Amino acid sequence: MTKLVKPHGGGPLKPLLLTGVARDTELQRASSLPLIPVSSREKGDLLMLGIGSFTPLDGFMHHDDWRSVCDNYTLANGVFWPIPITLSTTKTRADGISINSEIALVDPDNSSDILATMRVTGKYMIDKAHECKAVFRTTDPEHPGVRMVMEQADENLSGPVKVLSQGGFPEKYGAMYMSPAQTRATFDANGWATVAAFQTRNPMHRSHEYLAKVAIEVCDGVLVHSLLGNLKAGDIPADVRTKAIAVLIEKYFVQKTVVQSGYPLDMRYAGPREALLHALFRQNYGCSHLIVGRDHAGVGSYYGPFDAHAIFDEIPRGALETKPIKMGLTFWCHRCAGMSSGRTCPHDVKDQLQVSGTQLRKWLSEGHPVPAEFSRPEVLEVLRAYYAKLE
Repeated sequence: MTKLVKPHGGGPLKPLLLTGVARDTELQRASSLPLIPVSSREKGDLLMLGIGSFTPLDGFMHHDDWRSVCDNYTLANGVFWPIPITLSTTKTRADGISINSEIALVDPDNSSDILATMRVTGKYMIDKAHECKAVFRTTDPEHPGVRMVMEQADENLSGPVKVLSQGGFPEKYGAMYMSPAQTRATFDANGWATVAAFQTRNPMHRSHEYLAKVAIEVCDGVLVHSLLGNLKAGDIPADVRTKAIAVLIEKYFVQKTVVQSGYPLDMRYAGPREALLHALFRQNYGCSHLIVGRDHAGVGSYYGPFDAHAIFDEIPRGALETKPIKMGLTFWCHRCAGMSSGRTCPHDVKDQLQVSGTQLRKWLSEGHPVPAEFSRPEVLEVLRAYYAKLE
């Protein structure tokens, strides 16, 4: 009997991916349907729907859901949900699709790769600026998430989907690419009841290592959960990042206290709202906690450094079973001679080594030496090999 948190919504996991004969039959049928290309973000959402990460959704949101999520953090039926999951297409294509008809959704880079079929139960226009203000707290086109919404097509389609592809992620990442059912089975096999998710889109440096080890002190284990979808320009690719994380786990963590896995979503850079989404789908993966650090899922200076902490106190009690482990700024303190945080280190900032991921990438891309107090040498070896290939 599992001791893990229940999937979001209170019911069982709801994977929408077809397999075996059912998939073969649906693929054959899909070849005769109108083909609608999806964006990279929508592809990631489809894959999350397929493996059950977005339980209890059964497809792309209707207008009432979109509006309620933007304004109230809930689906129209009252289930908590912090960010719209929508599908857009051009008005010309939408005009040719009738309600209750079916369409095939295809990969944005390969129109012969049918990702899913969908029964269209709604068509609607949205106020893009309203979504941006609600989700990103800004309409600045320089914000990558805002730009994503503003550049999407004009009309939204809603309805349930049958997912037919995993987008090549299992082939590329092997056993590290795990569905919620697989992570839950792994946690159960380890005898874990409490699991902290560590969200990352970067290689883990010493501060990240410290956060994960703090979580291991209070939970049975940690899921280091890497985003495998698209990032902004300049970020380190997922295959390099996961290799660097694997060597860190091997060399510096007790065996069977950490599971590394990845998920196929694109970053939205929605800061506090995205932190809530991260907690929601980690609940589906079986995680009781989410480590929430400084500027979680942020970009630039659009959010306060601890806005993602505060938002968990603003949502209704019981909205999520997965709870935040709120962590402040962490750093190496030369006087403490170790990793510390603002809550544990009394020393002046001049005694602290505080370096951002942006600064690390700059150092590596320029061949600059990186202090040993900031990153483990085995991790730096993997990253330097990557940057050497770019020269």
